[in-house]
Amino acid sequence: MPDRCRSRRARTTAALFAAAALATATGCQSGGGHPDAHASAAAKPSPSPTPAWDRSPKSVAAVGDSITRGFDACTVLADCPEVSWSTGSDAGVDSLAVRLLGPAAPEHSWNFAKTGARMADLPAQMGQAGAQQPGLVTVMAGANDACRSDVSDMTPVTAFRTDFAAALRQLRAVSPKSQVYVTSVPDLKRLWSTGRGSPLGKQIWKLGICQSMLADADDLGAAATERRTEVYDRVVSYNEVLKDVCAKDHACRYDDGAVFDYDFGGDQLSPWDWFHPSKDGQGRLAEIAYRKVTAPG
Repeated sequence: MPDRCRSRRARTTAALFAAAALATATGCQSGGGHPDAHASAAAKPSPSPTPAWDRSPKSVAAVGDSITRGFDACTVLADCPEVSWSTGSDAGVDSLAVRLLGPAAPEHSWNFAKTGARMADLPAQMGQAGAQQPGLVTVMAGANDACRSDVSDMTPVTAFRTDFAAALRQLRAVSPKSQVYVTSVPDLKRLWSTGRGSPLGKQIWKLGICQSMLADADDLGAAATERRTEVYDRVVSYNEVLKDVCAKDHACRYDDGAVFDYDFGGDQLSPWDWFHPSKDGQGRLAEIAYRKVTAPG
């Protein structure tokens, strides 16, 4: 055979072997790449499911402001925690803790709320609450962030968000499994509209209660109306923050605006200041809370 033919045949044979080797390698990879990739995917754990909401927590801790302390519900300008909607013991209120825990409520509920507290005070309260490892923590805060001596003193929305997020982080650092029930901030403008019908209430308001909303209660002029609208809008923004931040926590329920929407009448307001909830109003708050905490889903 001529050398030229043998050389051509050798090149052809080498090309065929190379093509076969390439096809074999490609065929191995077309089944899904490197075999370790399958092993790695199979070994990777699936995300942990969100824990189911416990509709029957075994203990309750409360944080917040004067409403949760029962301020002006029993006597003028004084706390009355026994009628607190969250942890009170008064049978006429039938607090959330009593509804959930029954006779065990006094030994398994704690009230860390403080009259006058703002959202900036909530992280410290959450630390106290978390130390008890409660099954449920109730939160009602924000009214004092809007109730200032002047609208310019209201807590900025960004600061309100920062403080509330910090409060939840503080709780999780101490008690990661505690559930949280967050109420909306009440509609302060509706409280003004209802309470301004009481001459005694308006005299108490002049002592300094929520002046951003309640100052010059009978003034319906443009400036006063604009001031009250600004407070109303700020409360709406606070409630959006509560909803949004709560939604990012693995065990938090917001009341979907139920307290903000509740129409507090004369019977539900303190007979001394016509602004804070009366004993009857505390009972209505307890009803709303129990319905939201025990709702399925």
